[in-house]
Amino acid sequence: MTAEIWDVIIVGAGLSGLSAAHFLRKRNSQMRILLLEGKDRVGGRTFSSEIPAANGVDRWDFGGQWVGRTQTHILDLIKELGFETYPQFNTGKKVHHIGGPDAKVRTYRTSIPALSLMALVDLTQILWRIDKLCATVCVLDPSRTPNAVELDSMTMHSYIEQHTWTAEITEELGLAIRSVFGVEPSQMSFLFFLMYATAAGGLLPLLESTSGAAQELKIKGGTQQLSESLAGLVGWKNVRLGSAVTAIWQDAEWARVTTVTNTFLCRAVIVSCPPHLAAKIHYQPALPSQREFLTQNMPVGHMIKFVVTYQQAFWKEKGFSGEIVAGPLINCPFCVTFDATSPNGNAALVGFISGMQATMWSSKEDGERRNAVISSLSRFLGPKAASFIHYEEKDWAKEEYNGGCPVNVMAPGLLTYYHPSLRKPVGRIHWAGTETATQWCGYMSGAVQAGQRAALEVLAELCPMALSKEEQEAMQHGETVMTPLQQAQLHKLSYPSIGKEPYNLVLEQVHARLFAHKTTNRHSNEHERDEAVAQ
Repeated sequence: MTAEIWDVIIVGAGLSGLSAAHFLRKRNSQMRILLLEGKDRVGGRTFSSEIPAANGVDRWDFGGQWVGRTQTHILDLIKELGFETYPQFNTGKKVHHIGGPDAKVRTYRTSIPALSLMALVDLTQILWRIDKLCATVCVLDPSRTPNAVELDSMTMHSYIEQHTWTAEITEELGLAIRSVFGVEPSQMSFLFFLMYATAAGGLLPLLESTSGAAQELKIKGGTQQLSESLAGLVGWKNVRLGSAVTAIWQDAEWARVTTVTNTFLCRAVIVSCPPHLAAKIHYQPALPSQREFLTQNMPVGHMIKFVVTYQQAFWKEKGFSGEIVAGPLINCPFCVTFDATSPNGNAALVGFISGMQATMWSSKEDGERRNAVISSLSRFLGPKAASFIHYEEKDWAKEEYNGGCPVNVMAPGLLTYYHPSLRKPVGRIHWAGTETATQWCGYMSGAVQAGQRAALEVLAELCPMALSKEEQEAMQHGETVMTPLQQAQLHKLSYPSIGKEPYNLVLEQVHARLFAHKTTNRHSNEHERDEAVAQ
């Protein structure tokens, strides 16, 4: 059988691969592009599904769901495709519980949890340290960061242990890492963490739902429709589902891409699947050892995402935002929850079971896990949490052709020695996927940026006349091409941090707590003096 011939074959029909295909098609409508996807759907790490709700059924995201106004690549795509965003609800009290099962459940309304005075001081100094280090990080080439080898030789856990004073902040930072990456601090290089945070504008933007942060906005109708719309623009006939790539061979004239049932020839390949899946493809000639070692040592996070629907948003009626931040407990599976009420008014909560909690709870029966989630929600938000309509969850570790979520991380030693091979083309093979992004890597916006960058690389090889003079010069120097708006946004992401530096926010609370402490002591002393006089 004669192999089909294409100009470009893209491995993976997630947001990054489809963004690459769309970009190529816009620049050269005659280019023959084929996307090969192992799953029976497009969307990759985005997945939207209808479940029972108060008004019948409604749609929720069980994969990536949030965007923010500093994520220009995804926002540009949302605008181009004609979709709308709406804000994450975050008004009201937030619930905070760390310190073990006997610790007090606290509430707070600001960006900083209700912590002891000593913990607030500790948080101030550790945020200051991290902020200062992020200001020195070179995202394009982390090995150029001052003291890169030292920073890359330690885990996030070891850095926290060396530079925090209180058990509260040690646990708080572990919870933050777990909720963002789906791994434990001991599994990740500290330099990788700094690079990741720098690409987002700092640590707090990764954690918050405020303006410019990662959890600021959601997309009406769900995020998977972005990929479905892109597939429609590229042409569904050019998207082959159930076609996992098993091998890529290269010679002087062609690249040969093989699935279980077919073989295709092309002039260029873009591999957009996550690094640990790209490592499972057989390459001939073999990839450079740096690339092989890198992708075989980038573990992927473990997350179970759940949505619970209700007749009414009872938490709002009680003055709660729906946000719960909880440390690891034997009987509480999740680490964080948010309000997930749909644009149609159907009440819901969304939560994440991550890292070691996901590992522990994934082995339990579905019913036991559900009951533990509902029991914990009832403890933190009240007994009405037990009266739910429907509970639905998705364990991304069990998703075929994913094997985990939300992102691949790097163990110590990888960034300083092997990072250049993450994006560097190998012959006719180019690399995309959110892990290769330089802005908001690990997020949907990073996936779009990476897809567009890989598409530019292919255009530079196959039809350089489709590139502007600026793009051609940038490609020759290995630089990222950005629109004026994206350049302005990159400036906003640069340090000093967006708006007030995060440790200044903590300092405000430290001063407020000290003032309250002095006032309480003064009133107590005055009361004791009055009693003495009365006697």
